[in-house]
Amino acid sequence: MRKTVWVAFALLLFASTAPAQNRVDTKWHCPKLSAFHTLAVGDAPNHSYTIIQGSCKSTASDARFPEDESDYTEFQEMLSASVSVHGRMNVTMKNGDKVYYSYEGSFSTDIAKPFSQRWKLESGTGRYKSISGNGTCSGMVHADGSGDMECVGMYSIGK
Repeated sequence: MRKTVWVAFALLLFASTAPAQNRVDTKWHCPKLSAFHTLAVGDAPNHSYTIIQGSCKSTASDARFPEDESDYTEFQEMLSASVSVHGRMNVTMKNGDKVYYSYEGSFSTDIAKPFSQRWKLESGTGRYKSISGNGTCSGMVHADGSGDMECVGMYSIGK
């Protein structure tokens, strides 16, 4: 009996100290890139490294996680018909606080095909100082160089 009470107490204590999980669900529109630099690797046809920068504006965001605008920097490696990416996205919330994401993924060089990537919330400022979380984004790049994506996942704010 004492062991059962102890286990129940431990579960109650853990549940009360665990950060609450909250949902991220933001739609973004990203106009054309502001910087784009490519270097051929030279070891194989269609093998290159590219670094890009741009900005995005939230077109829909959950009121409990009000993302507004972002700047990103991304490294891409293209080999034949596929591209692997990793980058950082610095998001300004509607109240002026910031959250910082890292992300990675891969996609086809055919822009008619959708892309997807995984993201991780690394840190933040103000109310979001001890934020953590992860999720995915999926979207399309358009012929004019702009793009649209939806990012979903979960986050928690530690104490």
